[in-house]
Amino acid sequence: MSNTFFHIFPHENFIDLGMYQYGYEQCDPGHSFGPVARNHYLFHYIISGTGTLMADDTKGITQTYSIKSGQGFLIFPGQITTYYADEKLPWEYVWIEFDGLKVKEMLQVTALSPDSPVYRSHSKDLREEMMKEMLYITHHTEESPFHLIGHLYLFLDYLIQSSKRTESISSSKMSDYYIKEAIHYIEQNFQNDISIEEIASVCGINRSYFGKIFKKSIGRSPQEFLMHYRMLKAAELLKLTSLSIAEIGSAVGYENQLHFSRAFKTIYGVSPREWRNHQKQK
Repeated sequence: MSNTFFHIFPHENFIDLGMYQYGYEQCDPGHSFGPVARNHYLFHYIISGTGTLMADDTKGITQTYSIKSGQGFLIFPGQITTYYADEKLPWEYVWIEFDGLKVKEMLQVTALSPDSPVYRSHSKDLREEMMKEMLYITHHTEESPFHLIGHLYLFLDYLIQSSKRTESISSSKMSDYYIKEAIHYIEQNFQNDISIEEIASVCGINRSYFGKIFKKSIGRSPQEFLMHYRMLKAAELLKLTSLSIAEIGSAVGYENQLHFSRAFKTIYGVSPREWRNHQKQK
């Protein structure tokens, strides 16, 4: 029987980078998981042993990768994968499921993609520091969520540093600049009655082009991003304050309480009042 344990991260109000599950497993020979598609990013680091990953590329064609200790693999949201341990030398791995509004942008500087999901580090020291952060998170479940998120940032930093693409990458691309400016403007003005046209205007580009490059970079349209950001802020207020539903709606840019409730239910599946009551029962 395989030696495994995992934990579900209890908080969902971390916007830029959040954690969902994490764990460790010493697999039995031939132990497999999948085929399945994930809703978030899922990274496995192989501590010992070997195994096989079968993952669909961007064209929907299943590719097969042999992965050994010192390597890892990143599963992307929506990507169908199956992975299984070697029959003679089954792998032992630690894993973290994470996501956030800025994760896609963070990972763009690495060599990892749905077409190249295998993690190969160019630095043994960075790789080992990354593994230490993963094991720390896995073995310190009693620590506060903020403490663990801090170590998640360290894990991601080591992951990015150790797997950067070898070719030079221009960090000054205008499209990247526009996206950063737009996100900064949303973070500072989400509580106001702002429009997508206004955000594009602040960036100095037309709405059509802005929408195109934003969706390509973030994976969501500007409208979707703005609504998700507002609802995440609303969830924080629902949980941490005693403000009324109408007051919270107004605080995140919705003067009409009905419109706010509809938007909240679109994201969370329940009304703001139901969500708040559920949080109190935890």
